[in-house]
Order: sequence, then C-alpha cells, then structure tokens
Amino acid sequence: MKQSKHWAKGLALLAIVLLLAGCGNGGDSLPKMLMEWPAEAEQETGQVQTENRKLRVGMITDIGGVEDHGFNQSAWEGLLSFHDETGASADYAESKKPEDFVPNLRYLAENGYTLCWGVGYQCADALLTVAEQYPEVNFAIIDNEYANAPDNVTSVVFRAQEPSFVVGYIAARATKTGKVGFIGGVESEIIDQFQYGYEAGVAYANKQRHTNVKVSVAYVGDFVNDTLGASLADEMYAGGCDIIYAAAGGAGLGVIESAGRTDNFVIGVDKDQAYLDPEHVLTSGLKKVDVAVLRVTQDYAQGLAIGGKTMSFGMTEGAVGIPEGHENYADEIYDEAIGLCDLIKAGKLIPPLNEEQYLAFIAKL
Repeated sequence: MKQSKHWAKGLALLAIVLLLAGCGNGGDSLPKMLMEWPAEAEQETGQVQTENRKLRVGMITDIGGVEDHGFNQSAWEGLLSFHDETGASADYAESKKPEDFVPNLRYLAENGYTLCWGVGYQCADALLTVAEQYPEVNFAIIDNEYANAPDNVTSVVFRAQEPSFVVGYIAARATKTGKVGFIGGVESEIIDQFQYGYEAGVAYANKQRHTNVKVSVAYVGDFVNDTLGASLADEMYAGGCDIIYAAAGGAGLGVIESAGRTDNFVIGVDKDQAYLDPEHVLTSGLKKVDVAVLRVTQDYAQGLAIGGKTMSFGMTEGAVGIPEGHENYADEIYDEAIGLCDLIKAGKLIPPLNEEQYLAFIAKL
C-alpha cells in the first residue's frame, strides 16, 4: 500500500520535471534518427547502420514525437527490436504537425523503405494518399481501420478497452475518496475505448463490492499540451479525485506531474509508466504497440501476405494488459485484476469500447 516517503518525493518530482523537459527538447533516451525530413532527397537519413541493406523499415510519428514515453516511443521500440533481431535497417521521421505526414511518408517511400509505418489514426488520410501513389511499397498504420484498404496497406488496431476495464476496477478498489477521474487527449473512437472501458471497470467494481465510486471525465483537446493536462488534473484532484487515468499521450505527462505534486495517484497508459514517478503511478493500462509492430513486421519479412488486412491485438495476443508491479495497491486487488484478465481472455467478460456498448453493459450489471 502507499507509504509516506517524504525523502524520496522530492527526487520523484525532480525526475518528472526533467522528463517533461526532455520531452520538449528531444532528450537522450532513444537512439537519434532524423527528426525533420528536408525537401531534398539527397540527405543523411541517420538510419541504424546494419550489414543487411535488403530490408529497410521505417515509421513516422504523430505530433506527440518519438520520446513521448508512450505510444510513439513504444512503436519505435518495436522497430528497434526488429533491427536487433534481423539486422534490417530501421529509421523514423518525427512529425511536428499534421502537414508533415505526407512528406514524411513520401520520403520513406521514395528512398527504399519497403515497409512504412504510420503511428496513430491522425495520419490515416495521409498514409492512404501516399500508399495509393506508391503501390509497390508496403504501408502499415496503428489505430486505424480502412473500409476498403489497398493491397499494400495493413491496419493494426488494439482492444484498448480490455486493459482500461481492468485499471478502472483497480481504481475503484484502491480509491480512498470514492472519486476517480479520466483525462483523455482528443475525443475519438480510439480514446472512447479507454474512457468507456475504464468507466465500465469502475461500474463493475461498484456492483461486485457494493460501492458507489464516481468518475469525472475531461479532455485536453490534443495529445501534447502537458501544461493543460496538469491543470485539468489539478482541478480533478482538488475536487476529490485521488486517482486519474490519463489516456492523453504527451499531455498525460502533465497529469503524472500533477499527481506527484499533489500527492495523489495516476494511472499510466500504453507503456508501464511507473518509472516516471514510482510513488504516484498506481498502475498502467498497457497497450503494447511494440509487440504489434514487431509481430507484423516479422510477418512481412517472412513473406506472409499482410496487405489489405486488419489485425486486432488484445489480451489473448499478449498485446495489452497491466504491469506485474503493484507496490502502490494491495496484493488482493492485484489478484482480482488478474482474475478479470483471465475472464477477458476466455471471452467470458467483454469490456465495452464505446458509449453505446457501455450503456448496454451497465444495464446488464
């Protein structure tokens, strides 16, 4: 359970401030690739140097950047794992704004990258446009499914409602105030999975434990404004919430900072974010983008037909879940959470992914 460790709190707060600063200036935690593609093609690409030049894989980030301590970073780690495993060349282009998506993808396609990843639904239109222009190049996208995908495009989606349900249950069991929160980045079908999965997990715990935990919801409006993320979290914590689930990309770093500053709990997202503030990150809703990127890229390298398909990843594929570490909440709650994971894997518990499914789920409780 949570303990008072005032001597460590200052260090934890300093660490999160440094991490937030690093996210703004690029930091040094990941291998450096070319951050901005120039207009001219004759440039140093900065790709990982390897002996195998036959296979080149690349990705473009969304505007959160490759060092977001979450979604984009995890995708890049998947490509780095593929590089380590095969010796293939790997590279990324960092998008600073939506207008960068097309030129970044086009640069990859024109310079020998045989599989080009787009990270995030926000680059969906750009990826489709470039894929149609370069039918001989293979493309894959995270968090978007096309109605009629071209033969050279692979869609990868996640059942993010599954881990969100479990962390919602944990939040409802661990809260001391009876109030918990959710802060999302941009309202969308993707973030709906996190919100309604989380709210359903809280409702499930209320039903099982005869409690009445309430959920507050707010949205930043983007995935990069950590200052606004912190401000929204400050308001929620001041209003009585003692746990907030932050599904807001880089903006969620502000929620983690607020949790440390106000001595409350936050639930991380995508990666296990406990390392950002061990005392105040209760748990994380894991969305293992690295696992999916590695597996799909492996399939492509082995010559399997992946184009024109949508691949779904969830608990049964080992691509979502919760961390084993649970120093900030009781073993009993962790065991109950793992039991829920088992039910989800077995298909006996199906968390909702949108408001309609959430209302139907609640009605059956």
